[in-house]
Amino acid sequence: MGLNAFAQAAATPAAPPAAPTGTTKIAVINFQAAITQTNEGQRNFGELQKKIEAKRTQLKTQSDDIDNLKKQLQAAGDKLADAERQTRVKTIDDKEKALQRAGEDAQNEFQQEEGQIVQALAEKVYGTLQTYASENGYGIVLDSSVNQQQAFPTVLWRGDSTDITMAVIQAYNVKSGVPAPANVPSAPSPAHPATAHPSTTPK
Repeated sequence: MGLNAFAQAAATPAAPPAAPTGTTKIAVINFQAAITQTNEGQRNFGELQKKIEAKRTQLKTQSDDIDNLKKQLQAAGDKLADAERQTRVKTIDDKEKALQRAGEDAQNEFQQEEGQIVQALAEKVYGTLQTYASENGYGIVLDSSVNQQQAFPTVLWRGDSTDITMAVIQAYNVKSGVPAPANVPSAPSPAHPATAHPSTTPK
């Protein structure tokens, strides 16, 4: 998330670079953390997490209903007529398919919403990063985030004095004016709302 969002945010044409003079001052930022740990990020991801939990509860209810129907069918054993048994089996099958579709739709919806949150925040946080780096004389800023395509961060080692992650987060919080949320997760959980039924849980 960090590197991709950083690259997209950085795609905006910048002013022509000035001629290098003397030693270049380098800073390091965990851009992913800078996005998720801002007050605005915590608020937005927290709201998304509440939606995910509500959907997960709804899907769990549907899954429990299917389990109960299966138990009733099993308990009935050979007492049911063939027609009644086939009707119940079809009802269970239809409900399982509906649960499968609902889980997949919810997962796609939440992943899309999460991406929109990340993209919007990445662009705004990157603007704050540009301002902070310029005002503090940094010529290069490296990202220490680890994304899904790499096993190690771009920056393999850094000194504490070069990390500007918290400074940028604080600067963005001041600029955005968003207060710190109370009891809100700092980062989103993976958008997998359907976890109730093994046979129907989206992968």
